[in-house]
Amino acid sequence: MGNPYWPLFDVRVRTPRLEIRLPTDEDLYRLVALVDDGVHDPATMPFATPWTDAPAPRRARESLQWWWGRRAQWRPDDWSFTGAVFVEGEPVGVQDLSAKHFATLRTVATGSWLGRRHQGRGLGQEMRAAILHLAFDGLGAEVAHSGAFDDNGPSLGVSRSLGYSANGEQLELRRGRPARMVNVRLGRADWLALRRNDIRIAGLEGCLDMFGIDHGEGN
Repeated sequence: MGNPYWPLFDVRVRTPRLEIRLPTDEDLYRLVALVDDGVHDPATMPFATPWTDAPAPRRARESLQWWWGRRAQWRPDDWSFTGAVFVEGEPVGVQDLSAKHFATLRTVATGSWLGRRHQGRGLGQEMRAAILHLAFDGLGAEVAHSGAFDDNGPSLGVSRSLGYSANGEQLELRRGRPARMVNVRLGRADWLALRRNDIRIAGLEGCLDMFGIDHGEGN
């Protein structure tokens, strides 16, 4: 039986290697433990907001507050699908999809992190491909944006492999110092050229209105 009050919990995006879904509170505690195991080399910082620098247990509390906040602040014109990524039932990271005024703009942004012990296995590309399938095939998006610091080779490599093109850059503060953020863009035509036929979406029909679109509008 689906969730009658928060049908977003029923959404599943599945590939042959992984599943993405909104995390329950129990899943969030497992994600906190995954963060405690490490997300990146402490000498580097891949995120514009250095949330992984916070000491435990403050980092765990702030992470939970952020996830709960995304859930509580969801609106059809301003939403963030903070999908937990599972491989054989084990959480390995987070892949989110967000948008403002999606009904009009049909534009989304993505962000992600992967537990350090799960990196180097191609999961970053797989989970981005999955969330892009939700955006373009499930919701009918026209454009997807992403970005990474210029020294984050793996993230920029994933973007290139999935058909993104360069979309400018700007300086961002990173641990109090300027760093170059490279922006990338993926249009619908470029996504269609590389579209996969082995990604499945379930549970979306019951909550299309929560994404700001009418039932039947999604592709």
